[in-house]
Amino acid sequence: MHTLDIDYAADGVTMRGYLAFDEGAGPRPGVLVFHEGLGLGDFAMDKARQLASLGYVALAADMFGERRQARNLQEVATAVGGLRAEPERLRARAHAAVATLAALPQVDASRLAAIGFCFGGSVVLELARAGAELKAVVSFHGVLATKLPAQEGQVKASVLVLTGAEDPLAPPDQVASFEDEMRAARVADWQVVSYGNTLHGFANPAADGSMMRTALYDAQSDRRSWAAMRALFDEVL
Repeated sequence: MHTLDIDYAADGVTMRGYLAFDEGAGPRPGVLVFHEGLGLGDFAMDKARQLASLGYVALAADMFGERRQARNLQEVATAVGGLRAEPERLRARAHAAVATLAALPQVDASRLAAIGFCFGGSVVLELARAGAELKAVVSFHGVLATKLPAQEGQVKASVLVLTGAEDPLAPPDQVASFEDEMRAARVADWQVVSYGNTLHGFANPAADGSMMRTALYDAQSDRRSWAAMRALFDEVL
């Protein structure tokens, strides 16, 4: 497997992503991985390697710049809150990652997808809302609310939301509002899967409740959500 850092510019900032791919003949589908609120670290890079082992070219994108890491919840709130308050900036940074992946010679630019975890889950939904040229987006325990709801005919991607039924960052009213948004925008293919007895952060084994009491890994929901992603990718990529 090949892994390397890859720098690209976005929003006047140098982003340092992480690329992973196996040897293979011909251009292959590309998948973006968007990190949690702590920044691009081992978790997202491991997901990129897992995707590469499945035959995809995977780029773990950097949304903060210079691979900056948050050290506590206050720094997470500042970094994430600043971008979520300006969704056009957030989308511009995410679009730059899409363009970087699409331009790679190993990648078939007509077969792209994006996944994200926590903050990254909200990022991939913003890409879908913005009409990015993606076959699919998958949000793992992401925030569903937005300042710029999808407009009719705008969303091109298949949308898969994987959420914990007990996640306080995606409470039932936000799930219902998201579903209404998808209906109003007449999105052709969308799904919401809610995992019972499951909190925020369920896909990350490092989520042990120490930093955020309501963020807790759940092995069953992790396994099932990854399988749901793979099934969608098998269908659309």
